[in-house]
Amino acid sequence: MYEHLTVVKHPLVQHKLTLMRDKDTPTAVFRQLLREISQLLAYEITRELEMTTRRIETPLCEMDAPVLAGKKLALVSILRAGNGLLDGVLELVPSARVGYVGLYRDEKTLQPVQYYYKVPTDLKDRLVIVLDPMLATGNSSAAAVDLLKASGANNIRFMCLLAAPEGVARMGQAHPDVPIVTAAVDECLNEHGYIVPGLGDAGDRMFGTR
Repeated sequence: MYEHLTVVKHPLVQHKLTLMRDKDTPTAVFRQLLREISQLLAYEITRELEMTTRRIETPLCEMDAPVLAGKKLALVSILRAGNGLLDGVLELVPSARVGYVGLYRDEKTLQPVQYYYKVPTDLKDRLVIVLDPMLATGNSSAAAVDLLKASGANNIRFMCLLAAPEGVARMGQAHPDVPIVTAAVDECLNEHGYIVPGLGDAGDRMFGTR
């Protein structure tokens, strides 16, 4: 298995994921669960942020207190489903800069097609966290990281809700330097490139479009 893969097995993460898998969970509840689980995953993916200290004064005395170091991190959502993770992570890190990569999957070739790209400046000086609920074939995720590296990003992490072994392998081959944090690695992909058992199309379930 990919050495930079972290599966978050916290009971709350696994419980919420089960509720999201249930086909009878309504859109509004699915969206709220995704927001909640994204915050729990964000705690893990931000565990090793660089720190420094700042001199402050408490009501009792002065002290050197820990604060985040360096430029504000960048959150990059792979449209459209990545926005469901983005909302939750932004609540946790409201000062983060935000970028978007627009990719859709050609249903015949399963290859990504780019239609939008807008990211923060100075990516070489920022931790970049790429957000997409599903790591299925891994083609879109690898393509998004390709674009970010071409823009100067050199410290990238990938956060998803569910992964397939095929997607993990694809990312490991294309970008072995990019750690992955997920709630579960499922069994496989079906012939249509969907994760099994999975939870269906995350974007459709989030936005109620099917």
